[in-house]
Amino acid sequence: MTDPQTWHCWQCGADISDLPRPYGRFARCPACRAELHVCRMCRHYDTTKAKHCREPLADEVRDKTRANTCEWFQAAPRASGPRARPDRDPRRELDALFGADPNETEPPTTDRQALDRLFGAGAGDPSGDPHS
Repeated sequence: MTDPQTWHCWQCGADISDLPRPYGRFARCPACRAELHVCRMCRHYDTTKAKHCREPLADEVRDKTRANTCEWFQAAPRASGPRARPDRDPRRELDALFGADPNETEPPTTDRQALDRLFGAGAGDPSGDPHS
């Protein structure tokens, strides 16, 4: 019987449905090489629970993104991470959030220029120094 769900890497969002399960201790995503036997891929992973795990008998795993030897690990497709979005530009999103001009390609060359662009040059002073 085939699994009707699509499985995705917790780190890069690549489709890993063709990889055999259960994931072994050394299984890796073919796209980004992220380890897959990790808490972030487990059906018990839940950030609202103590130790981020719904299984009360499981030993605590500190790094949820590194392969571990947890005996309670059960891979889950819904535990997968962000899906790759080629149309997404994080830099442009940050610029829009913080009010930067998204069409500006030249970064300021000095901290002073960056401040002048952010706050505008000092009123009545061509040098931009409001204290002179």
